[in-house]
Amino acid sequence: MKPVYLSINKDVENECLEWINKTLQNCCACPRRCGVNRLDNEMGHCKIGRYARVSSAFPHFGEESCLVGWHGSGTIFFSGCNLNCVFCQNYEISQYPSGPECSTEIIAEMMLNLQSLGCHNINLVSPSHVIPQIIESLIIAKQGGLQLPIVYNTNSYDSIDSLKILENWIDIYMPDVKYWEDETARKYSNAKNYPGVVKETIKEMYRQVGDLVINSDGIAQRGLLVRHLVMPGLIHETKEILRWLAKDISENTYINIMEQYRPTYKVLDNPCYFQISRRPTREEMDEVIRFAKLCGLIRIAE
Repeated sequence: MKPVYLSINKDVENECLEWINKTLQNCCACPRRCGVNRLDNEMGHCKIGRYARVSSAFPHFGEESCLVGWHGSGTIFFSGCNLNCVFCQNYEISQYPSGPECSTEIIAEMMLNLQSLGCHNINLVSPSHVIPQIIESLIIAKQGGLQLPIVYNTNSYDSIDSLKILENWIDIYMPDVKYWEDETARKYSNAKNYPGVVKETIKEMYRQVGDLVINSDGIAQRGLLVRHLVMPGLIHETKEILRWLAKDISENTYINIMEQYRPTYKVLDNPCYFQISRRPTREEMDEVIRFAKLCGLIRIAE
C-alpha cells in the first residue's frame, strides 16, 4: 500500500498552495480562527508565525508498536499549540515555543533524513497549527523521493477545512480525544467547544482513511488510531468517549487507552485543579478497559 500523496498530481499540489496562501493570510488553520496575517509573521493563539518551529526530529521508539516497528517512528515535534492544557507534559515547547524557525526546505530535509535512517513513517506531532507549512514541506519532500506513510499526531482540535486538504497527504490519523463535556474542556484546555469539534473531526478522519490497516510485518499503513489519556476523576467522560467511538465511528477502531497521565505544569500546587492532581489508579484503568470491551471495541492497544 503506497502513501496517498504519491498519487496526487501537480494540479492538486497547486490547489493546495493556493489554499495555503489564503489560509495564512487570514489564519483559519485551526478552530481558533485567529485571523492574523501569518504571511507577515503575525502570531495568533499558537504563537507561531510564517515558519514552523521544530523542537526535535528523531526516530522515536516510545510510540505504539505498530508505528515503531524495529526502526522507529520518524517523529517531528512542532513547537506551539492551539490548546492550553493545564496538565501538559510538554508545556516547555507547547506553551513557550522553542526550537528554531524552519523553512519548508529544512523540514523536508528532516523527513528525508528520517527515511534514510529506516523509520517506518513520518510522525507529525502537534501539527494542527502548522498544516500549511507541513503541506509545503511534503510537496518538496515528495519531489525529493519521500515514500513513507504520513502520521498526523494531533490533539484533535482541528479545522474540518484543513482536514479536507490533508486528505491528499495523510495516511494515518492519530487523534488524542481528551474530553466529552464542554466545561471540562474549558477548564483544563481553554477550549469550551472542543467536544463538538472533536466529534466532527474524528468522523472526517474516519471518512478519509477508515479502520487502521496493519501489514503482515505488524506495521501500520493507513487508517485511524485513536488515543485517549485517562484522567483521574473523569472516568465518566472516558466512558462516554468510548461509547461514542464504538457506536458512531467503528467497533473496529484501534484505540490506545493510556495511563501516562501525571499532574504537572499548572496542576501542581493549584487548588483549582485538585480533581486531577493525582495519577489514575489501577482500579480506574481496569474499569475503563472493561467498559471499552463491553462497548464492543475489539482493537485495544496492549
